[in-house]
Amino acid sequence: MNSIFEKRLELKRKMRSRERMFAGWVSYAHPSITETFARALFDVVFIDMEHSTISIEQGQRIIAASQSQGVPCIPRPVSHSNDYIKPLLESGADGMLIQFVETTEQVQALINDVKYPPVGKRTYGVNRAHGYGFDFDEYIENWNSTSTFMLQIESITGVENIDDLLSFDEVDGVMIGPLDIAGSLGVPGQTTHPLVIEASRKVIQSCEKHGVSCGTQIAEANLENVEALFQLGYNYVILGSDLFVLWKWASEMREIISSFRES
Repeated sequence: MNSIFEKRLELKRKMRSRERMFAGWVSYAHPSITETFARALFDVVFIDMEHSTISIEQGQRIIAASQSQGVPCIPRPVSHSNDYIKPLLESGADGMLIQFVETTEQVQALINDVKYPPVGKRTYGVNRAHGYGFDFDEYIENWNSTSTFMLQIESITGVENIDDLLSFDEVDGVMIGPLDIAGSLGVPGQTTHPLVIEASRKVIQSCEKHGVSCGTQIAEANLENVEALFQLGYNYVILGSDLFVLWKWASEMREIISSFRES
C-alpha cells in the first residue's frame, strides 16, 4: 500500500477510534497556503468549497498540496450534487465532508455517490485518484475501507435525527455547525446560547454512542478555547482557517493604522 493510502487509512482509523485530532481549514485557493498549514502537524486539512470561490480544478491542487506534505485532505463541496462530489473524488480526495445533512435518505444517496459497489454506486474511471492508472487496482480495492465519510449537522432537524443518521456504518465522523444550528433555533449568531449547547451535546453524545468522531470549528484558536471544546465532548477541533487568520491580522492592522491617523 502506497503512502497516500496509508495516510488515508490512518485518518479513518483515528476517526473511528475517536482519537483526539486537530484539523486545518482552507478557504483560499492558492496551494501554498495549504502547504504552509500542512506543516502545522494537522491530522487532516479540510477545503471549504461551500462558502468560498474555490473551483474543482483549484480543489485538486489543494488536495495535491496537502497530500504532498503527508496530510490527508477532505473537501466540503458546495452541494450534495454528484456533479461536485464525483470530480473531487476523482481528484484524489481522501474522503468527503457533506454539509447540511438532515435525513437518512440524504445519507444513503451520498453513500451511493461516495462508495464503490457493492456498498455504493460510484462509477469507475481513471484520474489522479487512481495514480492516472498506475494505482487503479489498489485504489478501487481499498477505497471503501480506507476513505472517510463525514456529515455536517447544521440544523435542529439534523440534531433531532442524529441517531438515525449515524445508523449507517459508512459514517466515520460528524462536524457540528453551531452558527447554522443557532439560526435554525431562532437565535442567529448566538453560538453559545444554551439551546445551541444543548443541541450540540445531543450530537456529541450520539457520536460517542455510535463510535464516530465529532468535532467543530473554532474561530479564535487558543489553548483555553480548544480545551473548552474537548471538555464539552468533542474529540477533534478545526483550528480556525486561513480566512480567520487574515481577518484577525487585518483587524489588528486597521486598529494600528487608525490610531496613528487619529493622533
